[in-house]
Amino acid sequence: MPDEVQNDIAAATIVAAPQACSDAFAWCRNVTRRHAKTFYLATRFLPKSQRNPIYAMYALLRTVDDLVDTAEEDIALGKLDRSGLARQMEKWRQKLRACYNGNPGNDPIMIAWHETLKTCDIPIELPLDLMDGVAMDIDFKPFETFDELYVYCYKVASVVGLMCSEIFGYSDRKALDHAIELGIAMQLTNILRDVGEDVDRNRIYIPLEEVRRFGCSEAQIMQKEIDENFRNLIRFQIDRARSYYQASDQGIPMLEKRSRFAVRLSSLNYNNILRTIEDNGYDVFSRRAYRSFYQKLRTIPTIWFKTYLSK
Repeated sequence: MPDEVQNDIAAATIVAAPQACSDAFAWCRNVTRRHAKTFYLATRFLPKSQRNPIYAMYALLRTVDDLVDTAEEDIALGKLDRSGLARQMEKWRQKLRACYNGNPGNDPIMIAWHETLKTCDIPIELPLDLMDGVAMDIDFKPFETFDELYVYCYKVASVVGLMCSEIFGYSDRKALDHAIELGIAMQLTNILRDVGEDVDRNRIYIPLEEVRRFGCSEAQIMQKEIDENFRNLIRFQIDRARSYYQASDQGIPMLEKRSRFAVRLSSLNYNNILRTIEDNGYDVFSRRAYRSFYQKLRTIPTIWFKTYLSK
C-alpha cells in the first residue's frame, strides 16, 4: 500500500462532525453545479434528503474522471508515467475502501460519501466499477463491436444509474435493469454529442464494425467528412440510443414517487440532445449539440403532468 494512502487512513476520523458533513456536501454540490448543468437542474427537483447523496456521487465521478483526463495530458507531455497514474487510482480505491470501513478521512468527497452510506445501501463494487470504467480511457482502444462498447457504457454510466436507484428507492428490483438501460442511453448520447471533440483527441467511440457496415471508414471520420453514409451511421446510433431511453422509461414508475420527476426530466433533456443532432443535419463535427437552459425549462410542464397528473 502506498505510504500516502496509509497516512490518509491513519489520519481518518470515524465520525465526521456535523459541520464537516455540511461543508463536504456543499463542496460536492458546487462540483455538480459547475460541471453538469443538465444533471444539476434535475437534482433541484429532488427532496433535500436525496440531493446531498446525489451530489456526493457526482463529485466522486467527476473527480476520478478529471484525474484520468489530467493524467492523459501529463503522460503525453512526459510529466507523468502510467505507473504514477496507477498509484493515483489505487489511492482513490484505498480511500473508498477505508470509507466503507468507517474511515472517511479529510477528503470532502469521502466525508459526504460516508454520510450517504448511512442511509443508502450502495455496494462498493459500483463505485469501483466506475473507477475501472474511466480508467479504460487511459490506454484507449477503439471498440470493434457494440458489445465491447456496452461494457464501457455500463461501467461509466449504468453504474451511476444503479447508485442513483439506491439513493432514490424503488419498489421492484426490475427498476435496476431499467436504470442500466438509462445509463447506456445517456452514454450513447454523450458519445454522439462528442464525436468531433473525440476526433480531435484521435479517438472514435462508435463501434468500428458498424462504421464499416454503413460504408464509412475511420479515415473519413478522422477527417470529419460528412456524406449520406455517415448520416445513416449516425441515424442508426440515434435510433439505438432512443430504444434504450424508451425501455428505461418503464422503470421510472418503480422508483419512489418523489424522485420520478427528476429522473424523467434528466432523461428527456438528454434524449432531446439527439433531436438537436438531427436538427444540425447530423453535423457532429462543427456543431456541438446542446440544449439551452430555456429549452430545458420548457420540458418541465410536460414532465410535471406526466409525473403527477396522468394516470
